[in-house]
Amino acid sequence: MAEVVEATVVVEELGPAQFGAVDYIVFILLVVVSMGIGVYSALRNRGNSSTQEYLLGGGQMPLLPVTLSLIGGVVSALSILGNATEMYFYGTQLSMNLLGCVIGTFLVQVLIIPVICQLQMVSMMQYLEMRFHSTALRKIGTLCQLIAMFFFLGICLYAPSLALSSVTSLPTWASVVVMGFICTIYVTIGGVKAVVYTDVIQTMVMLFGVLAVVIQCIYQLGGFQAVWHTSQLGNRIEFFNMDPSPFVRHTVWSTPILGIYFIISVVGLSQPQYQRCASLKNTQERKWLLRLFIVGLLLLWGLFYLSGLVAYATYSKCDPLTSGKITKADQIIPYLVMDKLGHMQGMGGLFVAAVYGGVLSSMSSQANSIACIIWEDFLKDQPYFKTFSNTAATNTVKLLSAVTGILSVGCGLLSGQLGSLFNVAYSINGALKGPLDGVFLTGILVPWANKKGALAGLIISSTFNMWLVIGKFIQGGGTPPYLPLSTEGCLVNGSHPLLINSTTAYSFPNSPTTTVPSSYTSTGINPVASTHNPQIEAIDVSSTSHTIYDISYCYSGIMGVIITMVISSLVSLCTGPVAPKNVNKKLVNLTCARLHHQLWQLLPNHDSYSNDMEDKVAPNLTTSASTGLDDVQQLTKKQTGSREDYPNL
Repeated sequence: MAEVVEATVVVEELGPAQFGAVDYIVFILLVVVSMGIGVYSALRNRGNSSTQEYLLGGGQMPLLPVTLSLIGGVVSALSILGNATEMYFYGTQLSMNLLGCVIGTFLVQVLIIPVICQLQMVSMMQYLEMRFHSTALRKIGTLCQLIAMFFFLGICLYAPSLALSSVTSLPTWASVVVMGFICTIYVTIGGVKAVVYTDVIQTMVMLFGVLAVVIQCIYQLGGFQAVWHTSQLGNRIEFFNMDPSPFVRHTVWSTPILGIYFIISVVGLSQPQYQRCASLKNTQERKWLLRLFIVGLLLLWGLFYLSGLVAYATYSKCDPLTSGKITKADQIIPYLVMDKLGHMQGMGGLFVAAVYGGVLSSMSSQANSIACIIWEDFLKDQPYFKTFSNTAATNTVKLLSAVTGILSVGCGLLSGQLGSLFNVAYSINGALKGPLDGVFLTGILVPWANKKGALAGLIISSTFNMWLVIGKFIQGGGTPPYLPLSTEGCLVNGSHPLLINSTTAYSFPNSPTTTVPSSYTSTGINPVASTHNPQIEAIDVSSTSHTIYDISYCYSGIMGVIITMVISSLVSLCTGPVAPKNVNKKLVNLTCARLHHQLWQLLPNHDSYSNDMEDKVAPNLTTSASTGLDDVQQLTKKQTGSREDYPNL
């Protein structure tokens, strides 16, 4: 094991400029515009707003704004800072997840949209009750969704606080509180229309803010070729790491799997994104929504990945984290902006506005959706709330949005204690959301699954995933070492190069007094010493033993899905699978339904294998795939209220 040597680095005072008047004007302008859209939406719909109008925009939203809103909701501040940080410290292998995103978008369009978006629901959790005839499963699923969404909200709020604290004297906690308050106001008064139209502005700010920074830095570095060459020397360029080990952070196998799971979970089976799909007029527009979305996602994420390489090329000889100029890995891009572009008035404000655009977009989507599922899945059918008028119901949902924003501030303050934004976000989301996504996919793709199987799969998979992710953070499996970093170009007391000859495996610093490593490697990959720093020696970690906690975070979500589907299927087969005659074809994939029917006919005395509970509810459902949605609509009406509550769906 490498010897750990700590050294207090005395570094020349930072030169980066701080926020000036122009920067503050640019930044505040974004906030004012966002608030203005929320107020305008509220005033325009005053007096004629229902819960359906508030949550789904009346089902008549135009395609282009919804597309930009979907991109903005998915591409958060986490993407702007986290994606770039991964490129800087771990190299380009992660970018192969874009291939998985393309595949995932195709799967969502073929498998999920034809089933979920045709059921005329408000909350996605209604599908679980319709499919498995279990109120308990619906409630448990809602709780899992809520916990995952609150964690994501916290990370979304914390991410921009790192950016702002890097360029101003505003403390991190103050930034979290201020932005939580602003976002809570405009999402509460405006509803989904405020979310969508504000997302349009914020998505454009994200694009042009980061693009301006990247272009300026590439120009200063001497062109894209210089950036690429420096990144190659620093071992950052890697796309085809074929190592089959699940313990390697990023490989050609794990990153596409992460991309596939990300799209299925965040776009196909996410309440915020479902509300956007449901706000469109018809199926054709929903298909175009996905096609346009994946193009926008590839462009934005590609830009964010490039910004990470630009940052590395800039600091290849003097890493700011190692030398103590920043105290968090995710501060590397904000530091770059103010260090190299701070002399350009307004550039810092534009970048921070771009980061905050990401958080406002994501937080508004999440807060609106949390209010939606709490109302639909917990409150709406309670005796006290059943008597509420449309106005009273809408005001209740607005109050829920406000409470959500307040609670998210607490989650944001907690998120700063957990580690790297990217790793934390994907690890926790995979642990909490993976099993729930598995239940949805079981319902769609496994027609014989019953409610006992679905409940068993969800509980067992959630328990395993939570044990795994908690163990990762306790045991340190969530923070593997970095690729080589150099300090040979740093200055001590303004004159002499900083030469450190010790080696160590390095984790995130928590204070300006920093443990200084001279080399970092990625676990499981044969390390190559930096060719431009003779003081850096490679660490051989190939013999390091691994535990289950060291499995790459890329597999967290898909493991939850697979475990849930396998357990659900096996338990259903043991407790009495659902017979084909009792399966509503509108609630499952038709190809899977046909296969289920063919396999069922091969069983001897197959009628005796049907589940008794499913038989009892079967008379309420029709088995014809061509009879329309009457059977589903009647069941939905019974469970979630009158069809007249949602006339435009």
